[in-house]
Amino acid sequence: MINPLCIPPVGLGFWKIPNASTAELAVQAAQLGYRHFDCASDYGNEPEVGQGIEKIVTTGVCRREELWVTSKLWNTFHRKEHVRRACERSLKDLRLDYLDLYLIHFPIALAYVPFEHRYPAGWFFDPQTSPPMMIPDAVPISETWEAMERLVEAGLVCNVGISNFGVSLIRDLLSYARIRPGVLQVESHPYLTQQKLLRYCQQERIAFTAFSPLGAPSYVPLGMAQASESVLELPAIKAIAQDVARTPAQVVLRWGVQRGTSVIPKTQNLQRLGENLSLLDFELSEEQMATIGRLDRGQRFNDPGVFCEQAFGCYYPIYE
Repeated sequence: MINPLCIPPVGLGFWKIPNASTAELAVQAAQLGYRHFDCASDYGNEPEVGQGIEKIVTTGVCRREELWVTSKLWNTFHRKEHVRRACERSLKDLRLDYLDLYLIHFPIALAYVPFEHRYPAGWFFDPQTSPPMMIPDAVPISETWEAMERLVEAGLVCNVGISNFGVSLIRDLLSYARIRPGVLQVESHPYLTQQKLLRYCQQERIAFTAFSPLGAPSYVPLGMAQASESVLELPAIKAIAQDVARTPAQVVLRWGVQRGTSVIPKTQNLQRLGENLSLLDFELSEEQMATIGRLDRGQRFNDPGVFCEQAFGCYYPIYE
């Protein structure tokens, strides 16, 4: 089981990072002090992250052992015969011998798409059909998890975990897991504090990683959020930022770290990259933490129950 303190509290998420920028961004991040890289086959840029990691290690920025590299099993590879091959493909692309953490990306199993046919597979079974559709596959999580455990036993990954799972699915998983999930990665920010889920994970000693820790800004370019929904523009956040002489983004990220989660913001801006990492030399007061916590309104930007129907022709709620 992972000791939550072993995971660097601030990481760099590679979701939506353009391929042409990825390798150099990874190197620049490592030079600034980042040691936590969050990747996934679905992001489509693992080969470029791998180029960056190779340069980081060969030029002596840091040793491989100092990095925490996460990847994720995509939805089309949930059947037990596909899990290891999917992991090995990520390892090859990332130019690594092992992953620090491998997550089930979603509790969503889709029909298998052969690697040689299309990779990353994406959400559609066949984009050329009219209309293209998601095709769900009835694969028990227990089958997928058993194959994930075998990755640990084979030395391909150090830890296994889950993403986008709720308490009920986690509780069920714990009832049969031989190797417990070490990490849960979910959307979490001041508009979606996930306090009950966080408390449950702390009770079960499952580390909690917050993706999209700044909320709406990650989703505005995708049409999944409005700029007006950004917590960074709230008077309460700006007032706290002024009080502690930090940026609103640093305040929100510090809130995430201080409540016991690791955070994986995404940025290509070098100044913000440095600012996002500079969270450990200040603290928020109890009242400031409570003020931010009270902003919760259960607003989820990344919801398959919404975007799968809108974009992929399949109604697939997972959080209800």
